[in-house]
Amino acid sequence: MRNSEYSKWIGKTQEKNDKLVPFYAQFMENTLNRDATLTDGDELPPLWHWLYFLESEKVSRLGRDGHPEKGGFLPPVTLPRRMWAGGRFWFKNPLLLGIDGHKKSTILSVDEKEGSSGQLCFVTVRHQYYQTGELCLVEEHDIVYREDPKINDKHIDGIIAPTDWEICEKIKPSSTLLFRYSALTFNGHRIHYDNEYAINTEGYNGLVFHGPLLATLLVDLSVRLSKKKPSYFEFRGVSPISGPNEFSIACKKKGNDFVLWAIKKDGTLSMKAKAIL
Repeated sequence: MRNSEYSKWIGKTQEKNDKLVPFYAQFMENTLNRDATLTDGDELPPLWHWLYFLESEKVSRLGRDGHPEKGGFLPPVTLPRRMWAGGRFWFKNPLLLGIDGHKKSTILSVDEKEGSSGQLCFVTVRHQYYQTGELCLVEEHDIVYREDPKINDKHIDGIIAPTDWEICEKIKPSSTLLFRYSALTFNGHRIHYDNEYAINTEGYNGLVFHGPLLATLLVDLSVRLSKKKPSYFEFRGVSPISGPNEFSIACKKKGNDFVLWAIKKDGTLSMKAKAIL
């Protein structure tokens, strides 16, 4: 399928309503090993909006990876592997717990490319989140679809992560953490809980740490250090963390902003990000 055949999906919209009930946020606090204190009227932490406005589909309408089959809101890309490539976020007004919200999603672009690992297809979706008629958050979400790994694929060396960070924290993930975040976000992607599928079908060396959760940990690090909420945040996935192996999150201040990295155990880069305060 060529780009011209995807064009009818560009501009396609989808809308959803949800109430930001506190107990999902409280479950997330416990998942991050914190006391559950958030309640009605409190501001939702950055990127925790992924706990709400969730999508559900009949089991019979799921693809092999556990995601809903493509061809509804998202275009029917034939490439089998799906990953969260990156995102950009503009924080306009706080999203408050206990209040009804509205989400509008629009497909901005669909681009096919040839990469070192084969065919790629990038889909960018804009999500706009509202409460009481006010725009609170704008998100641009980049999805990448890829070919299945081939036996004779060449190993590509990872990018060595920067070492001039000011703060670095070690993270020890567990299968329980991955399960909890999958459950909280109703993410059925089997790479996060089906070890055999992750290894034998998608070519990882074990369960894959969620890209959105990694981004959440990075923006949370900037908030904890600055004691401020960001006005803008962006991240780009470089190489997934799987195993799940221990990794680090690190940052340094650059002017009024923070640059952040997720660093694998071997010192290579998994994700890079920037927070504007």
